[in-house]
Amino acid sequence: MIDFVSGAVEGILTYSKWELVAVVLAVAYLLLAMKQSQWCWPAAFVSTTIYTVLFWESALLMESILSAYYLIMAVYGWWSWHKKDSAGNEPAITSWSMMLHIKVIIGLSVLSVGLAYVMDNYTHQDYAYLDTFTTVFAVFTTWMVTQKVLENWVYWLVIDAASIYLYIAKGFDPTALLYMFYCVMVVFGYMKWRGEYQKQCIAMQPQGA
Repeated sequence: MIDFVSGAVEGILTYSKWELVAVVLAVAYLLLAMKQSQWCWPAAFVSTTIYTVLFWESALLMESILSAYYLIMAVYGWWSWHKKDSAGNEPAITSWSMMLHIKVIIGLSVLSVGLAYVMDNYTHQDYAYLDTFTTVFAVFTTWMVTQKVLENWVYWLVIDAASIYLYIAKGFDPTALLYMFYCVMVVFGYMKWRGEYQKQCIAMQPQGA
């Protein structure tokens, strides 16, 4: 653990200036997303532009593809959060049933195994199965964020925890440190969004109910 922290600090201070910029903007994205601020999406756009290049150069192809996807979703997320309904209200937080989550998890897992097999046997991909699983689930979870689905924070907790090992193994120590921070902050993000969701539910109840 001491070696890892030392490596992360060294990366922050010396060898990875672009990674540092990406990390700072990624933190800004998370904090702004917790507040449901649409400005989280420009921060995500610039951060993921940097990561797209860094991951590709390090043979984390699925992570690079994921970052490129984030670029598109940053634009879509800005539009989705900015639009208002006919009454002038911003998009509300929603919650999915447990059965829907089970179906999503099974479907994404099957897709991940198939893609991982291809990446492992036909490309120079490192850590094909872990990288593919985190990528596939992150793709879907990013869309959940654009739709303000409450449970996106739970998905991110699992994805971020799995990604920590991947980034340490590939030498992205500052990014691994970022994802450790993410694992803590997503808990607060879930609590904050859940509080807002409960307020919405109360406000939607008929008067006198």
